[in-house]
Parts: sequence; structure tokens; C-alpha cells
Amino acid sequence: MAGFVKKLALVTALFGLISESRPGPTFHKSKNPRGNRRQSTSCGDTPADIIVEAPQINLWKGLTNEEADDLLEWLYDSKQGLNLTTADKAGPWDNTVGVTEILFPNKTDSLAYLDRGEVEPVRNARVGLFFGATPNPYMQNFIVGPIPVSPETTIEPLNYIYTKEVGKTPNYRADLQLNLGYYKTMTSTIADITLDLLGVSVTGNTDDTGFIQPIDPLQKEGDRIIDWITFGVKPTLGYDDATILIAGMWMKFDITGRDFSKWTSLGVFYNNIFYESTDELRAAWEKPGFVNLTKATDGEFAATDRQGDELPYETLPPPASVETSKRYAIDKGNKYVTWMDFAFYMAFDRDTGLKFFNMKYKGERIIYELGVQEAHSHYAGSDPFQSGTSYLDSFYGLGTYASSLVPGWDCPAAATYLDNVIHDDASTTTLPDTICIFEQDAGYPLARHTTANYVTVSKNTQLVVRWIATVGNYDYLMDYVFSLDGTIEVKVRASGYIQGTYYADNEDYGYKIHDALSGSMHDHVINYKLDMDINGTANSFQKVDIVPVTTSYPWSTLPRNTMKLSRSFLATEDEGKLNWPTNAGSMYLVVNKDSPNAYGELRGYRIAPNLGSPIYLTVQNSSVAQLSNRFATNHLFVTKQKDTELKSTSAWNGQDPGDPLVDFDTFFDGESLDQEDLVIWFNLGMHHVPHTGDIPNTVFSTSQSGISISPHNYLLRDPSRQSSHIVYINKTASTLTAETYGGEVATCVFDLAQLYPDLTSFPASSTNSAFPEPDLGGGS
Repeated sequence: MAGFVKKLALVTALFGLISESRPGPTFHKSKNPRGNRRQSTSCGDTPADIIVEAPQINLWKGLTNEEADDLLEWLYDSKQGLNLTTADKAGPWDNTVGVTEILFPNKTDSLAYLDRGEVEPVRNARVGLFFGATPNPYMQNFIVGPIPVSPETTIEPLNYIYTKEVGKTPNYRADLQLNLGYYKTMTSTIADITLDLLGVSVTGNTDDTGFIQPIDPLQKEGDRIIDWITFGVKPTLGYDDATILIAGMWMKFDITGRDFSKWTSLGVFYNNIFYESTDELRAAWEKPGFVNLTKATDGEFAATDRQGDELPYETLPPPASVETSKRYAIDKGNKYVTWMDFAFYMAFDRDTGLKFFNMKYKGERIIYELGVQEAHSHYAGSDPFQSGTSYLDSFYGLGTYASSLVPGWDCPAAATYLDNVIHDDASTTTLPDTICIFEQDAGYPLARHTTANYVTVSKNTQLVVRWIATVGNYDYLMDYVFSLDGTIEVKVRASGYIQGTYYADNEDYGYKIHDALSGSMHDHVINYKLDMDINGTANSFQKVDIVPVTTSYPWSTLPRNTMKLSRSFLATEDEGKLNWPTNAGSMYLVVNKDSPNAYGELRGYRIAPNLGSPIYLTVQNSSVAQLSNRFATNHLFVTKQKDTELKSTSAWNGQDPGDPLVDFDTFFDGESLDQEDLVIWFNLGMHHVPHTGDIPNTVFSTSQSGISISPHNYLLRDPSRQSSHIVYINKTASTLTAETYGGEVATCVFDLAQLYPDLTSFPASSTNSAFPEPDLGGGS
């Protein structure tokens, strides 16, 4: 993962394309094709989006720009007593506005509206404020509503969704820029030493050849706040490879309190020796025989341009995905999508990006909520920086760093591209083309069978909703894939630059992958929330174990070694911490005991790993993460749904790991799981031990993880039999016949240039600061 400072900036984006569609009776073609797409929908041209009207409003839709502007003006009004300073005037000793976004309504209120037609839930905002005008700076969340702002709008602390029972946490990074300035005054005193040992100097001047990076999270030793910095080599070739150019020296600081005159340097670590002061380092360095290790340097090894000999025939045009028609429909205003028998709403927030709500299949809700909760990376190494690194990326904002998708490369050019808007740091940022939606051929049939008389094959088409979060050096590609058999797949892949470290004495924690570079072993744990509703909210979690047995039969003279099914249910949350079974020897099902199918079997959905090896955190009782990452200790968890247990973590959990806003362990308090509203919290991820193949960038194909959520006795047969794109070849007729059941095929001439649009118009994110405006703020 990228370092703290590097993760404080980034973002960019783009569009899509293609041909002929056959709309149903309730749909109509979009009259406003995106960007420079051609209006024509004749054969061979880019098909226009099909527009559908959402049956209900999107309860989870983000704040409009006008709502956000009015909210900020209301917050800055001195009547609120917040003493806020506008961003252009603010310093570390001021109170400022952080995130302003919709607070998702409680499920209880949402279902009253969605299912029973009751009044629409009150629309409230979550507001995160930074209070710097105090010797003990802190962050605090508030609930403001109703929105839009009106005379009835009020503000109060947002506490009920936090297990700490208060949405407030210390802000030990309030003086980050002062911290960095102080560190550079200290590193400048040993610039001659670092130039000799590391080949770089860090003095705070523009001609510095190195950089420093502080640790995340800050550490505590008793009541003292401790920071470690690592020295790095500034990239020289224009590539984003700073995180692998680690120079091999680290410094320790005590930055307790806000009086920088009391901050102190506590020592320097080099070549596995800790020097308790810079003077002690200098004295050792000046003695003959001081060991000078290999210097880390930038080079072409870290460049991401094309290198090496051309592969045979590889310059010829590659295979490409062509959508000859749009077969999904969208209400862009409500972010509502239908495809075949699926329908769902989408939402997007600053901390964790894309989420799905009220997902229906064949007219019945199967999922109330599905989306990322946290992207966690926990490192290990022989040096104090790697050993002390535990990133919770929601702090930086997975949504904030949603990447604009490159058409023809990240997604098919003809995909439907959606913008997202983030309201953070008293500004509004439009993130263009950060979600793409497209159909794909899975590359293999969904089903097939051959006999002496016939062959039947079902085409396997899927709908994909994709987005990418680039948080510092890592790019997380996240897919939600919908299939004709009713399956939903959740997939995550990681690419980008690794966070490397210096090679010396790191053999137990990684491979040496360049002259002075070691890979840093780490775990990626991406936590998701899956709130399932199978034929209602009263559900149970069933385990069906496949067990070896020795049993006797009335027809057999001897006992036989065989296997059986053993069915059981989780009774309470005390049993709700689970791992994937050895040898895939169990099936995990969410079922409704009160809703058997026609054969008496319980209707449900099965959850199972289906890509890579989904993992949980290797480190147990982490000394660094402490209580902040309790969601990462198992493959999956089952809890009873509560409006007060909205998320498994908080974006501010890492600010005080020993006393986080959300301690996920407290969710497990013995409540019944028998025919209750259940929530599954599952982890995807990878044990990543970087090797030479991770240079310059990790490739998606080796760093991936996924699960499937698939019908299990939910329907009475395979629903993909409804597809018109099944071929039945009759081999017995005098003339071979092939029946395709009315499924149309594209036979027109297609302009393949549409697959690779002009990328010179690739859009950049745009930030509009709602403030400052004259005299609207509370000042400092």
C-alpha cells in the first residue's frame, strides 16, 4: 500500500460505445448519447443506452451539488456554533469541514417505504468535522437533517452507529505539515551522512534527492505519540515508483502534544543497528570500517512503458469485446439498472465507493445491501516502518480515489459509463466515468451436452458492473458479475506498484527483487457487507457438511465407507465467526425455513469462494492494528441485522486503534440467528509476498479473489433455460438442423475503430470548492 503522504492525493476518467437493440414495450432509447457517440442506432453503430424509469426513488442517492452547497453554507453560519474556518484560510489550529454526504437510511425505515408504501425516510447527511482549535484536536461525526436544508434542519452528534457510542476520535495527525517540517530539520542535520550511506539528502530544499514518509498508523508508547519515517529515493524517470525506492534508513520521533518545541528525535535505524541519537550515528559513521550498504537507485526496471523484444505476432490486433446491442436498461438519475431478471439500485460514498441496494431477482429482493466496507493492508518486515504499517484505506477514501476508466482498456468502449460525485473537504469533486456497465461473453458456455442424437449449448452472457479505486500505489479493480443462472459474483483484483522495502536483513519477510530492494510481505483483506433477504427478512444460516462415514445398509453384508450430508444451523452470533472449510467440505447457505420449495427443500442462496484463495489476516492480535481491524480475523461472519451496526469499521478507526469508533467484535453478543434478519460480512483478499514478477507492477492475474452468491433450491430448475441464445443441433435429421429459439445474431459490418476511441479527450476529475465565499465562514 502507498504511504500516508502519498495517499493524500489523486484521480482522473472517460466514456463508451456501439450497435443495434430491440427495446421492450416499457423502455425507450436515450435521447442523449454520451460524449461524442453517434446518435444513429443503425446496424454497426454504437447502440444508445436504453432508459428505464426506476419504480421507486433511490433512497441511497448522494447529495446533489445544490444540497451540498446549502449544507456547507448552513454549517458555516455562526448560528451553529461550530467556529468553522473556510479551507482557503484554515491552518492546523482551525476547525474545518471534512466529508459531507448522505447518511444511508436505516433499513427499518427503508423497508417501510420499499415494501409497505409508507412515507419516504427522512433524508439526513453525515458531516465529518475536524476540530483543530484546541490543545487536543479531534474529529467528530454529526448527523444533519432533514436535507435539503430548511428551518427544521438541526445538527447533533452522530453516535448510534459507533460501538464506541460516540462518533469522536483524537486527531493525532492534525499537525502533519508541522511534523514533516520538523522531521526535515532533523534529517538536514545528517544530510552528509545520508548522502554517503543512502545517496540522497532530505533538507526541505527544492534540490533534495530524497523524500521522507511517515508511518500509518501512528504508534503509542505509554502516553507518548510515536512516529517513524522512512527515507526514500526520489523517482527520476517520471514514473510513480517512489514506494519501491526505499533507501534503508529510518528515524523515530516523539511528537506528543502540539508544542513542537517539545518534539524530540528518538533515534536512527540503519543496517539492523538502532542508534539512540543522530550524534551516536555520526560518531559510529566517522569511525573507520563503518559498513556502507548498497544504495537504492531509480532505473528502467521500475518503468511501465513497453520494454524488451516484441512477441511473435503480438503487434497484430488483439481480440476485442463487441456489444452489438444494449440489453440492459438504466435510470441514470436514480442509478437503477435492470438486466434480464435482475434489478438493483447503486450508491456511492467517499469512504468505500460503490454499493448496491434493494437487489431483486425475478421480482423478489434477495439482497438489501452489498458493498465494500474496508480495504485493509497489513505489512511485516525487519524494519520499523514495514513492521508498523497497517493501512485502512477507507481513511483515504476508496470513493475519493475512484479512477476514471479507460474505454477499450479498462472496460469495453461501448460500456455505459457513470460519473460519481464526492463532497469532501468543503468542496465538490466530480469523478467522471468511474463506473462502467457492460455485457460480456464469459468465454465458456453456461451449459452444454452432447449425445449421439443432438448437441445443446447455452451461451454464457453476463452483466458486469466495474469500478477501480487507486489509493496511492495500489489499484483495486472491483467487479460485480451477474449471470443468467441467477448467480452474482463479487471479485477484486490488485495491481500497481508494491510498497517495497530495503533488502538488508529482510530475508524472513520477503524476496530480494532488485539490487537494493526487497518485497514486503503483506495481507490484503477487503471486507464486504452482504445483507441478504431470502423471501423476506426472516432467514437462517445453514451449514451442510459433506462428511466421511462408515455405515451399514440392509442390502449390504458389510459396512461401507462412504459420505453423507450433515445439516446444521447457526444458533446464535456466538457461532457466527466462520472460515471456509477444509477441502471445500461444507456448503454455507442463507435460507428461509418458512419458505420451502415444492419438494420441501429450503429455498436459499449459497455463498462460496470461486476465484483465487480468499484469505483472512495472518497476523493475530496485531500489535499495530489492535482493535481497529477485527473484521479481518476470519473468512466470513454472520450477525443479526441492526440499524446501529451499519458498518464493520469506520474510516477513522486507524486514528486510535486501541479505542476505535467501531470494534467489530462487539457485534457478537449472543443474539439468535434463527429466522432473523441476517448480515454476512465476508473477506476477499490475498497473501501477497512480492517477487520479481511484481516489478514494475503487480499483475491482476496473480492477485485476485472472489466469491459467488448463487441460488440453492431457490428455483425449481436452471433459470437460464429461458435464454433465447441456446443452440440445439439435431444430428438425426437427414439435413442437419440448428435451432436457436429466436436469439438474434449480429451480421452487420461493424466499425472496429469504435473499440478504441480517441483518448486525447480522456476526462479529468473536476473540483468545485463551494467555499470560500465572502464572509460566510465562522473564522478562527
